[in-house]
Amino acid sequence: MKGKKSGAGNRYAAEAEALAAPIAEPLGIYIYDVEYVRDGQEYFLNVYIDKEGGVTIGDCETVSRALSDALDSADLISDPYTLIVSSPGLGRTLTKDRHLQHSIGQDVEIHLYKPDPETGVKDITGELVSFDPEQIIILAEPPAPPRGKAGGKKKAKKKKADGESSENRLSDEGTSYDKETSVESTAPGEEGEKSRQDGEDKRLRLALERSSIASIRLAFYF
Repeated sequence: MKGKKSGAGNRYAAEAEALAAPIAEPLGIYIYDVEYVRDGQEYFLNVYIDKEGGVTIGDCETVSRALSDALDSADLISDPYTLIVSSPGLGRTLTKDRHLQHSIGQDVEIHLYKPDPETGVKDITGELVSFDPEQIIILAEPPAPPRGKAGGKKKAKKKKADGESSENRLSDEGTSYDKETSVESTAPGEEGEKSRQDGEDKRLRLALERSSIASIRLAFYF
């Protein structure tokens, strides 16, 4: 849920997280994030929880009831607000180091302020390997060459002895393939996965400066 944050909101969020953590931990749940935001004339305390295998509605209800009682006892927030406990979702934004730590080994989508000098692109998807205060390390598939710039040769026609003509395609090396030649096609993303399964990982190891990253989120596929 989007909304406006404030200095007081950040304080409320930090104090609410301190109350929520001891409630969630015995259940095998960790607090992914907490935010206190204003949306229009309403205030919301959004608590995002997660655990191995994903959280259930029952998990959210259990944490919500216990946290609501703890917040009332602490008299933490004086303004009327709505408490919402939920999962961070599939395409969750990774804004804190603990988010990155829980996402190591998973695919992430990174949007850069400017094109990466090595790949020439601003949007990069790859496996999160490690991170430190200065850099984020990922393994990414080499970018596909722009369309229309492969430099392939034009189609040529070859006359047969009986006068008929068949159209042949010429590769960059001059190898011809007639119409009957079958070519195995690979869906986007499958070629890199196949090469890794065959023991050959051709992914690029990229060290991205954290100051160059506009946003980073967990990748998910349909």
